[in-house]
Amino acid sequence: MSNLSSSPMRLASWTDPRSSQTDPVMPLSSGGMTPRLMSGGLTPAMTPRSSQGAGADLDLPPSTPRTPRSPGFLGSTGRAVPRDALEQLARREAPGDHAGAGNASMDIDNDPAAAQRFIWGTNINIQDSIRMFRDFLMHFAPVDVVRVQRAKELQLAVEDIVEADMILTETDLQPYYPEHMRRMKDAETAVMNLDCTHLLAYQPATKLYDQLIKYPHEMISIIDVTATEVYLAVACTPHERAALPEGFQVSVRPYNLQQSLNLRNLNPWDIDQLVTLKGLVIRSTPVIPDPKVGLFKCLLCETTQEVEIDRGRIQEPTRCPNPNCAAMNTMQLYHNRCTFASKQVCKLQETPDMIPDGQTPYTVSLNVYDDLVDTVKPGDRVEVTGIYRSMPVRVNHRQRTIKPVFRTFIDVIHFRTVDPSRIGRDESAVETNEFVPTAAASDAQFSITEDEEAQIRAIAARPDCYEYLARSLAPSIYAMDDAKKGVLLQLFGGHHKFAGNARYRGDINVLLVGDPGVAKSQLLQYVHKISPRGIYTSGKGSSAVGLTASVVRDPDTNALVLESGALVLSDGGVCCIDEFDKMSDATRSILHEVMEQQTISIAKAGIITTLNARTSILASANPIKSKFDLNLSLVENIHLPPSLLSRFDLLFVILDVPDETYDLRLAKHLVGLYMADRPESAETDVCSAALLTKYISYAKHTVHPEINDDAAEALVKLYVEMRKLGSARDGSGASSKTVTATTRQLESMIRLSEAHAKARLSTRVEVQDVTEASRLLRVAIKQGATDPRTGRIDMDLLTSGNARAGNAAALAQLVAAVRDVILRSSTPRMPEHALLAEIKRQATVPVTREELERALHVLVEEGVVHYEPRTHMVRRLAGGAGSGGEGAEM
Repeated sequence: MSNLSSSPMRLASWTDPRSSQTDPVMPLSSGGMTPRLMSGGLTPAMTPRSSQGAGADLDLPPSTPRTPRSPGFLGSTGRAVPRDALEQLARREAPGDHAGAGNASMDIDNDPAAAQRFIWGTNINIQDSIRMFRDFLMHFAPVDVVRVQRAKELQLAVEDIVEADMILTETDLQPYYPEHMRRMKDAETAVMNLDCTHLLAYQPATKLYDQLIKYPHEMISIIDVTATEVYLAVACTPHERAALPEGFQVSVRPYNLQQSLNLRNLNPWDIDQLVTLKGLVIRSTPVIPDPKVGLFKCLLCETTQEVEIDRGRIQEPTRCPNPNCAAMNTMQLYHNRCTFASKQVCKLQETPDMIPDGQTPYTVSLNVYDDLVDTVKPGDRVEVTGIYRSMPVRVNHRQRTIKPVFRTFIDVIHFRTVDPSRIGRDESAVETNEFVPTAAASDAQFSITEDEEAQIRAIAARPDCYEYLARSLAPSIYAMDDAKKGVLLQLFGGHHKFAGNARYRGDINVLLVGDPGVAKSQLLQYVHKISPRGIYTSGKGSSAVGLTASVVRDPDTNALVLESGALVLSDGGVCCIDEFDKMSDATRSILHEVMEQQTISIAKAGIITTLNARTSILASANPIKSKFDLNLSLVENIHLPPSLLSRFDLLFVILDVPDETYDLRLAKHLVGLYMADRPESAETDVCSAALLTKYISYAKHTVHPEINDDAAEALVKLYVEMRKLGSARDGSGASSKTVTATTRQLESMIRLSEAHAKARLSTRVEVQDVTEASRLLRVAIKQGATDPRTGRIDMDLLTSGNARAGNAAALAQLVAAVRDVILRSSTPRMPEHALLAEIKRQATVPVTREELERALHVLVEEGVVHYEPRTHMVRRLAGGAGSGGEGAEM
């Protein structure tokens, strides 16, 4: 077991030479307060923090973060005493014997001088703080939290609540932290996460909460020592204490403060206080070595001296410490013998739902140390608890002049990545050899209570479980049953598979196409609010750089770094793209790799890398003419590349068709949404959004279905049947074949089947799952790949943009019509646009320029015309084949 501590809060012993003198001059604290003694007591009065001269921090280079200075405390004589005296009291033991640490507080209790000691610049009495926190660790029980909650419900004082007023279990009455420390020992961790609501609920320790918020730097050192004492007493045997490494200490991480601040609400009076912020991590740097202890060696006598960091810098000794040498300017720093801590700088940004209208998002830098490094990554929505710091920035690193505006940052103490309103991430999406950052053990990314699990199991046991969940998805949106079912299966997702170097995606991509005003955007917004790591963007407002990654210059290191875009931030979630048809071609082209390989290749500014983009795409698009034209194919309606359309697993066409009965029900439903009462058309048998989110998270976290033999046989059979739909005979008896399904449709059917099995919480993919997946896929194919000219399904519409069915006959008719127009023309030369206009005037079906060019190529091969693509001129050849022939009518 190792000692895990965070650098800015767990400081080394005070190294100021003044600490060993008897002069009663008090060292400056991190707050910069001037102490004075009140009459009849030792509590210092706090004065503004401007008493500390600016020169104290002028030696800091702008790129070096300030490490807080060790405060002293006031003794019984009112003289400043170094802070490490507390740690010395806590470790009055023989060398190598850890049993003495268990009596640290007892030593302080029996020391009359310690009873009068206050930390300088604060109202913290060391003895009282240690006694209160020790009492809290030994006696706090969950019943204290239940009592406070019950008092709020009954609007009574906490003291008036008795056990008869509460529903308790045996666990609620047992002390919480002794058992928690035993679990820490079993898990071999020295980190204890302290829920601050426990401090508020335990009445004798409420004062500790206020002191922890106002003076976190001082209080964390006290509670670390006390927690170590209790840990050694309740969780370790004498033999285990003797086996612990020297200097072992429990690191306490407070979190879950009573008030969580918005980034834009941080104020100067919050500096050096404990704060909690919520936001989105958008960037993180590699691990940076942060020096803590420097080792210097004399070049003459080879005497070594260790110098600890003080106020963000290590002071080089000017004289050799060896009295026999005492040479000046001979001490040299040996970097390989120095002590470093791991450091990482992250950037936290406001989430879109926290930004006021018309405002741009605020950001703040996070300094992460030691074992907290790499616990979060870009795209995570986190709750950060840490100390708000400010640091002066020099105009020039060679001058002592500083800028009037200080740089602020957060020294992180604790991360929470739990967002109960969002779906958890699918664990199967992670490769076995991939490092996955995780938060502390008590902050697992997915947690569920026994009551919630019972509710989830009850929903899964319903015979109409699938329909029930589909009704519960965006219940305010009327109808759209198949589209909701497709989006529901997208949220569950398939099972990610790895075979050697090959990876088979389990994410499902869905495209919604339809008339304006059919609630496509509302469905996207609903999915965005509950999806994990979801990003919502609009096609017109998105660029290729905004979707992938941009190259920016890091303000600390001045190096070029990548800042993740929407698709990278959505890794492990759903990226919702509205107005998909309004995207530029350059922006859409990057989606080809994302939707199939689920990676993004970057080669910019000397940075060549591949980023993960394991995200599902939920997109919506409007027809180019605003209204969907049933006489045109899907490709002709939205003008999206066929290669991109074929990568969507499901394509739903949502039409606004006039129907009196449907319109009446829809109008009543919409009007009812604006009324106080529940609309009559609203579904009553639905589950809440919170329960639906828990259900999907539970399925993604615990259920990883496998395909059984019957389901595999059904998949093969249904795929072959879908392929057979392309074989038919026309009216003349001639056979024609079209592609009605490709291997991509088979893979989509597998993913949808696995998602349907997850919706049932089944570990096996059964025939019923394959049947529903096939039905949804047929509905999507029928809507998206039906040739309006023949009424038949033709996958060539999605793969190439042209229908194969009837192509030969249609091309022959067009060739005959073009031949007739050219031969009947009074001039031998005709511009292509004039020829196209004449063909469109005679034709009964739409004719495109591409179709005309194919017909002209046929006539060129027959020797009828000569076509010049550069000038777009058509010239009739003398004696061409078929001259004088009768025209054909289209």
